[in-house]
Amino acid sequence: MSAVALEVRDVVKSFSTDTGTINAVDHVSFSVQHGEFVALVGPSGSGKTTMLSILAALLTPTSGQVLIDGQDMALMNEKRRVQLRREKIGFTFQSNNLIPFLSAVENVELMLRLNNRLDKTGKIRSAELLSRLGLGERLNNLPSQMSGGQQQRVAIARALIHAPTVVLADEPTASLDTERAFQVVQTFASLIHESNRAGIMVTHDLRMCQYVDRVLQMRDGKLVKVYESQAEIMALAKGEH
Repeated sequence: MSAVALEVRDVVKSFSTDTGTINAVDHVSFSVQHGEFVALVGPSGSGKTTMLSILAALLTPTSGQVLIDGQDMALMNEKRRVQLRREKIGFTFQSNNLIPFLSAVENVELMLRLNNRLDKTGKIRSAELLSRLGLGERLNNLPSQMSGGQQQRVAIARALIHAPTVVLADEPTASLDTERAFQVVQTFASLIHESNRAGIMVTHDLRMCQYVDRVLQMRDGKLVKVYESQAEIMALAKGEH
């Protein structure tokens, strides 16, 4: 398998407005390798959330290509795209989107159930992953019986359990206090590296960039800068850029 898990080629997403056409994503190209954790940053309105929705196959680009494991999503019909999203993409939302009447472990097992892969081994892996995330005592708790940080960690486990190629996180620390936010992103980064997934996190909190391998900065729909050296990334995280 190629080292490249996700490839974005000259992607444009246009929206029509009263005053004309706006390119929310404007000729963006980049790739992410297996085992690489990347942050997508930029001010509000920069296009990063639209870009993430395209990567999640929730939005179709106006032009350009998005390839996951070499497969071009633009060439797929809706049924195949839904299948690819279910099998090859893991997604954590700001709001967690946990099923309120399912326990923590049942929420994680749900992704395996949807892919017809929930067997005894899958049940054991779900419990082990939650334990790894510090939730071994919370397996049977409902979301309403857990804190925001605990719910976010359940969402991370759910995004990883079915061994997707690409794991996407939309502002995963937005509702967390600083200490818990650092813990969540650090654990997320470790799991991305260990499981050899391609991870992309949209974040407004540049301090979280200290845990990523590369930072992609967007502005006005364009990819304007890529931070690749650890020194550059740490300077960005400390607010020195």
